[in-house]
Amino acid sequence: MADASLWTPAWIGLGSNLYDPVRQLDAAFDGLGRLPETRLVATSRRYWTEPVGLRDQPRFLNAVAALLTRLAATDLYGRLRALETELGKQPPPVRFGPRSIDLDLLAYGRLRLRSDVLELPHPRMHERAFVLYPLAEVAPELWIPGRGRVAALKAAVRGDGLSPC
Repeated sequence: MADASLWTPAWIGLGSNLYDPVRQLDAAFDGLGRLPETRLVATSRRYWTEPVGLRDQPRFLNAVAALLTRLAATDLYGRLRALETELGKQPPPVRFGPRSIDLDLLAYGRLRLRSDVLELPHPRMHERAFVLYPLAEVAPELWIPGRGRVAALKAAVRGDGLSPC
């Protein structure tokens, strides 16, 4: 259980490819700024990116938000799921399919966690340019437990198909 008197840094990946992705990310950033016991401290630029997995869908708009929070990791994760629902997210019909909004808890301090619901750091973030490019803007020196520094991880992936919005 996290000490509620301490502020912990957390990084959130945002993505959308339906229903006006620019508006979707604006609403998500606004919602992140309203989370209890949480401060939105930085946001990356937005990047248009090619879909991963299912290719026959619109391009995604991706970004990263940096937070300071007093919420425990599991509580923050629950708040992110609730915010997605508030913003109208419906589960995609297929894995990696189109979605109105996606909020991924990428890292929470240096916590390593694996449960039925949540894995930290995010298990695939180290191989995804659409996460690493915006994350490197707000936290290039961030150490991802078990993976390394964000700037080095970014240097190891190709940014083909990414274009700043």
